Amino acid sequence: MITISLCMIVKNEENTLERCLSSVQKAADQIIIVDTGSTDGTKQIARKFTRHIFDFEWIDDFAAARNFAFQQAEMDYILWLDADDVFLEEDLSKLLELKNALDSGIDSVTMKYHLAFDDQGNVISSLRRNRLVKRSNQFRWIGAVHEYLEVGGRIMDSDIAVTHRGDDRDSDRNLKIYMKRQSGGENFSPRDVYYFANELKDHRFFEMAAVYYEKFLNDGKGWIEDNIAACGKLADCYHELGEPAMELASMLKSLEYGPPRPDFCCRMGYRFLQKNDYHAALYWYKQAIEIPVPENSWGMQNLSCSTWLPHLQLCVCYDRIGLHDLAYRHNEAARQYQPDHPSVISNKVYLEEKLGLVQEAETAAVSSTS
Repeated sequence: MITISLCMIVKNEENTLERCLSSVQKAADQIIIVDTGSTDGTKQIARKFTRHIFDFEWIDDFAAARNFAFQQAEMDYILWLDADDVFLEEDLSKLLELKNALDSGIDSVTMKYHLAFDDQGNVISSLRRNRLVKRSNQFRWIGAVHEYLEVGGRIMDSDIAVTHRGDDRDSDRNLKIYMKRQSGGENFSPRDVYYFANELKDHRFFEMAAVYYEKFLNDGKGWIEDNIAACGKLADCYHELGEPAMELASMLKSLEYGPPRPDFCCRMGYRFLQKNDYHAALYWYKQAIEIPVPENSWGMQNLSCSTWLPHLQLCVCYDRIGLHDLAYRHNEAARQYQPDHPSVISNKVYLEEKLGLVQEAETAAVSSTS
């Protein structure tokens, strides 16, 4: 059995830290908490779980803080989490099984990172992260903002998931760090350019975001998944700026990096749907359903675009061309994922009346009681 040091950096996390630590403490042989300047009860909560609490002066550098936390670890492997992450019960069980069975020759274990959910609890946004790493390899964090863990060697992709339960506190923090670095004349890495553009877009600075997405793509040094994502986000910016030609060009540019993804197909389907070209829209929404979604993709996945959303739009398209039976089938397919979605419910009522299904059901009910 391997041993695990849990390493975390925190600041003012009194509302989430206990939930996080409670969810993982059975798997952690050592818990390292590095506080970067809390003014609330974060440290008091941490003391319920560990005596390994350290202070680290905040220098606007997440990698520096995480590397300091990793330096305090003493166990075989290091697990890292943020305070607004949790292991659900099923995933904790899988982690405990992994702890008992892991080959000590494994250098890193990746885990899914579930970021967003719909009203039914279905995962709609997910990616992979190197989550459990061998301490003796001394892997390092890179990047002041949106940092990543640079690993190598034998990497195992697990089916364990970490679930994000965050909120929007400090939503301006990363943008402020980037702006400060920019004003100081720092040369951004390609990855920093991409994430700076993301922060600008998220804060609705669409024109400036477009400039940085264009720079990122034109430099040609980005990771392929970031390139594809940047094309979609650049298209969003041009949509907000009222430039449809540039929006389309950005969408099509993603095809330079590989075959179409479900989110691209949904974008194309929506474009034709807006033009009332229902047959073209049907083609693209069908593609969104049929394209396989890679299980171990490291890129951000919008799972809505391969599940309920294209089915719902196919329902609309088939209804518009008078094929109500097919419209009903696709609405039912969407209903398997989103039974309480207002559009799904209203479509069901409308199409059942259109197809005479309500009357048939009532007739059958009367017959069964006769």
